[in-house]
Amino acid sequence: MSRIGKKPVPIPNDVNVTLGDKNIVMIKGPKGEISREFHPDISIEIKDGKIFVERTSDRPFYRAIHGTTRALINNMILGVTQGFSKKLIINEKTYKANVSQNKLEIYIGYSHPVVLEIPKGLSAVVENQLITISGIDKELVGAFAQKVRHLRKVDPYKVKGIIYEGEKIRRKVGKTVATGAK
Repeated sequence: MSRIGKKPVPIPNDVNVTLGDKNIVMIKGPKGEISREFHPDISIEIKDGKIFVERTSDRPFYRAIHGTTRALINNMILGVTQGFSKKLIINEKTYKANVSQNKLEIYIGYSHPVVLEIPKGLSAVVENQLITISGIDKELVGAFAQKVRHLRKVDPYKVKGIIYEGEKIRRKVGKTVATGAK
């Protein structure tokens, strides 16, 4: 058995979990509501305030999705109770960003501002050079943060660009002029 898959997922008191047909799990909590459909060969049961995930076969595919299913359900519960957020740092003084009418406008050295529509269920806040993206769906938060980050990848020579908070960038040494050339 999968070590992660065999652990039951505890359901907090303020969270309501319902199982629909076709293996659809709907979770409602203080921060919102989220639902997801899982593989039909994975059985999901609710007993004694816990969610149990079991697989029907020991074939490699089913072993792989067993732990993944349990982790996704756990992330759904964490999302509706605590929420998820990613912080991005704009690592250049002349670059800036702002949020207006559910759109993120980023000025990062191009001749025009880059305008991104903030997906439904997410929120973005800009404070000085820090962009905070938050929501209840971990996958959606990470995907949108990655999309913003790839607008201006970090230059390893000047360390300019958009990076995650806490990310370490290895700075490269630039070219040097040879001395003593004839």
